[in-house]
Amino acid sequence: MNHNTPLSPRPLHHLADGGRRVLTTAQLRAHGVSAAETSEQCRPGGPWQQLLPGVVLLHPGPPTSEERLHAVLMYTARERTAGVPVQPGADEPPAPSYGEAMITGLAALTLHGFSSAPPLPSLDAFDVLVPRLRRLRSTGCARIVRTPDLPVPVRVAVPQALDSVRAGGSPVPVAPVPRALADAVAGLKDADTVRRLLTEAVRGGHCEPTAVVRELTRARLLNRPHVVDAVDSLLAEGRAMAESRLYRMVREHGLPEPVWNVDLRLPGGPHLGGLDAYWPEHAVALELDTRAPRPGGRPDDDAQGSEYSRKREHLERLGITVVRLGPRGLRDAMEQQAAVVRTALMASADRDPAAYVVVLPR
Repeated sequence: MNHNTPLSPRPLHHLADGGRRVLTTAQLRAHGVSAAETSEQCRPGGPWQQLLPGVVLLHPGPPTSEERLHAVLMYTARERTAGVPVQPGADEPPAPSYGEAMITGLAALTLHGFSSAPPLPSLDAFDVLVPRLRRLRSTGCARIVRTPDLPVPVRVAVPQALDSVRAGGSPVPVAPVPRALADAVAGLKDADTVRRLLTEAVRGGHCEPTAVVRELTRARLLNRPHVVDAVDSLLAEGRAMAESRLYRMVREHGLPEPVWNVDLRLPGGPHLGGLDAYWPEHAVALELDTRAPRPGGRPDDDAQGSEYSRKREHLERLGITVVRLGPRGLRDAMEQQAAVVRTALMASADRDPAAYVVVLPR
């Protein structure tokens, strides 16, 4: 046999008995299965079935959730899956390339491990994110979501049996949690469901509130009252978690105990601002920077940033060092954040004494 000799098609039962039971018609052609043979196998009552346009399920029963996930991705990228003919001895077609497509919405949240997201078998369709200019239509279990700006997907291993907890299936590209949340919320009208999903995103450590609010703002969802209410709960949840991490940082990293949640005032003078922690002996103040775009439209970062800057400049003119920590730093790099605070406390011995201020509970 030379390199120009056509490959003999393998028996069709070989495909159905393989590890992957969802193939595109292009992959079937690469296996030597003609369009006519595919149509014959997919006849009513036949051993195969067409699950989506150009995507074939190689067994007669209902598809599993894993098969549906791979099918919607194959459908969106089917013109990219026309591979070279299968080489002799190859047991399966090459692993499909899904291009830029990725699972998003509720299905993505379930794959990310959200307990408040519905199980995959209960979803009639899976949202799949594609570039805005792709000429695709929603059909069957594939619901197309277009975007001009695709995020970087996360590869998530699909459980082999999605009706159980057994894991180990082949991975699929999934939108990051903030984007998946925004796409899920876009199709939800129940306030309690939206609130549960947003709260779990923060409480479960999947992402920071600012990332979620940024995606909701970009999707123009903050004009919906039930979303605004859920965002308020989200920001409160994120603030509480940041405060909890701050308390733990002081305790676990041996920092001196500050006075917590105080207001500073000049004696008989104006209010200087609220602080999350203050070390009077060192004149070191600490603020948690939990700014986020506010519900109602355009993010208000500039106004909030100006307020933070004015407070900091005023305190530093009085000889008070201001340390600002963010929730992400406390979550991902607590030891480094503790070192920043410790350095500021130690440096106080080399500074001129600060002005006297009145410390009041907030």
